[in-house]
Amino acid sequence: MRAMVLHNPGQPLQLEDRPLPTPGARQMLIKVQACGVCRTDLHLLDGELPQARFPRVPGHEIVGDVVAVGDQVAPDWVGRRVGVPWLGWTCGVCQYCRSGRENLCDKALFTGCQLDGGYADYTIADARFCFPIPLTMDATEAAPLLCAGLIGFRALQMTQNAPHLGLYGFGAAAHLAIQVAVGRGQKVYAFTRPGDDEGQAYARSLGATWAGASDQPPSHLLDASLIFAPVGALVPQALQVTAKGGCVVCAGIHMSDIPSFPYRLLWQERTVRSVANLTRADGVAFFEQIRHTPVHCNVTCFPLIEANEALERLKGGQVKGAIVLTP
Repeated sequence: MRAMVLHNPGQPLQLEDRPLPTPGARQMLIKVQACGVCRTDLHLLDGELPQARFPRVPGHEIVGDVVAVGDQVAPDWVGRRVGVPWLGWTCGVCQYCRSGRENLCDKALFTGCQLDGGYADYTIADARFCFPIPLTMDATEAAPLLCAGLIGFRALQMTQNAPHLGLYGFGAAAHLAIQVAVGRGQKVYAFTRPGDDEGQAYARSLGATWAGASDQPPSHLLDASLIFAPVGALVPQALQVTAKGGCVVCAGIHMSDIPSFPYRLLWQERTVRSVANLTRADGVAFFEQIRHTPVHCNVTCFPLIEANEALERLKGGQVKGAIVLTP
């Protein structure tokens, strides 16, 4: 099988031929049909994820067909389509796992970070952490749902159906979150890089009530905001336009340092919190949600061997929606 491999941060991925892996007792061997390219992959390449292990095959938004299973996995999984998310394994016994917060497990392993991911023809995954994906769903559109969709949904749940919702950074996660939020009746205010007129028009086309640059005040105070861009300076900017009692949710795995800001921005019961990873329960809830509020994923596809080009396009903000690799 072919795989795009990162040997050391700061280097381009290398195309390699590897032996076809054999699934362990609780694992599946999956023939990859599509793998989303996520901003977290950029953090991996830039050496910003200290928990990463190298060499590594990136990719944690995987959709593929099960071709073999371990002896503790039901054989009827063979032939079915599954999705593989960021959370790839947890211990199952710590206080976090036992209290429904497996996303905080200290021993958790993550797909494409400590476990090889989907920038390959085949991948191995723990069957307990995979989601069934209907064969009727296009694999390239389903792939970004496994992180951009799921993490965005977990962050969205933290806003408790805020009537006026801000989205900072209008990439893959935001273009899915806005569809769920608008479907729920929330008014969405989209913030993009200054000068990104095209991105703002795209946000409006998906139902944004208002769209503008991140340094502009929206047309209404916000009850909550989701920050998808990894820019710490956006936190005080968001607080400045947050109504009393509102919250700002930082939805990325990595963010630059948050600059100091006056206490008055936080006062009156405003809150700042983060989202860490996801749980399997989030996946169940999200896929149930999109049965009632369907989302369309706008994807730009690249062949597997052009993964480096795809990452450069993502880094430069040159694609609307999501980027997906197809073997």
